[in-house]
Amino acid sequence: MDEILKIQDLCKNYPKFSLKNVSFTINAGEIMGFIGRNGAGKTTTLKSIMNLLHYDSGCIMAFGKDMSADELENKQRIGFALSELNYYPNRTIKQMVNVIKRFYKDFDMDKFNKLAELFNLDMTKKLEALSSGMKVKFSLATALSHNAELLILDEPTSGLDPISRDEILDIFRQIVREGNRAILFSTHITSDLDKCATNITYIHDGEIKFTGKKVDLINSYLFVSKQEVPESALSHFIGYKEIDGKIEGLIKSEDKKYLDICGVEAREPDLEEIMVYLERSERTNESFII
Repeated sequence: MDEILKIQDLCKNYPKFSLKNVSFTINAGEIMGFIGRNGAGKTTTLKSIMNLLHYDSGCIMAFGKDMSADELENKQRIGFALSELNYYPNRTIKQMVNVIKRFYKDFDMDKFNKLAELFNLDMTKKLEALSSGMKVKFSLATALSHNAELLILDEPTSGLDPISRDEILDIFRQIVREGNRAILFSTHITSDLDKCATNITYIHDGEIKFTGKKVDLINSYLFVSKQEVPESALSHFIGYKEIDGKIEGLIKSEDKKYLDICGVEAREPDLEEIMVYLERSERTNESFII
């Protein structure tokens, strides 16, 4: 596979938060979901990739070229969209796209118009009048309209209804189908990643806790939901909680033998369950191991 984006030892220090040696790689044909709780460092990482803020150290390579040294060339090949539009609120969609298209030599207005129709965007509406969902759709339409080889998207499905989200996930799958483009997107809607992601990068308090194939992350854990769990088995949970007398929690797959001994059954978890209980392990001072 061709390497499209490589982040190596990215560091950024704030008074109360730091990115700590963030490293991950995205190859052509991959859809990488970037997950972590609010304040974990997702948006800081994405902005660093796009040189929208100054990071302290590290290396960011896009298409084999340094992102700082070859910024203008690389950005022609990247579609980038933040979760909120905060510029020119009094401009209409039509006015804004006429400005944006000047920055991209390969901007395809016909493609934008088709996407605008698909997303039901009213070209005469001002940005300040758009719902949060419509703002996301406008950002996506512009990002998809200049034949970008890499899409970097911050919460692209936030605020969308289930039908619109499903349409966008279909578009994501189509984009990477030929194997020469890639997508990196942050999200809190882990069910979207269950449907379309090939890879996951999980960040916690500015540190990468996992990066790799989604299937490898899921196969690393088992989910338990049981009315009674012996105390001897509870010690092997990464994180758990009690709901109406029932124990729900997460264990490492390699610890299944301890459940078998106690007669407790487990199943494959989804991404939300993995994220919730890994975070819970931190709050309960239990070991955080991936």
